[in-house]
Amino acid sequence: MTQRVELATVLDRLAVDDLVTGYAVAVDDGDWAAYRALFAPDGRADYRAAGGVEGSAEEIARWLTSTMELFPTRQHLIVNRLVRFDSVDREIGDAAHVQADYVNPMRFFRENGENGKNAENGENGENGENTAPDFVCGGRYAFDLVRTPPGWRLHRVTVHEKWRRAPAPAPAPAASGT
Repeated sequence: MTQRVELATVLDRLAVDDLVTGYAVAVDDGDWAAYRALFAPDGRADYRAAGGVEGSAEEIARWLTSTMELFPTRQHLIVNRLVRFDSVDREIGDAAHVQADYVNPMRFFRENGENGKNAENGENGENGENTAPDFVCGGRYAFDLVRTPPGWRLHRVTVHEKWRRAPAPAPAPAASGT
């Protein structure tokens, strides 16, 4: 491999890493225009293994818009990224595949519609206690990417949820003894 090819490989890896990070940031920030822009024109996402839907980037952005309203606070972490590039004549081609694990803690709205933050001090509640339940899930993403004229874009995103921790259901009211 020449130094030029090695440099191109490093630059492609950095661009792919930026794309995957951009995905997490767009979802966490609810920036659905940025989310759509990460995808190739024929890009699709599949969230069915996590209880969601499958569709075009536009369809998924609409679904996420309504779904993420339940979680005003999100911090999506994508780690352990394994990047593979397709090659053509021993040079990087125009397709890449990323396998990456995720942990996704989210905070539900409180019943009064607030996100659990105390406006005065920025803490969770009056005395720092948690005031809204958390929902946490984890799993693995499979990202298929393509090189386009503006740069690397998502061609397919598949979510493989492995686990989740949701708030325990509220206890049933005690029966009155009449």
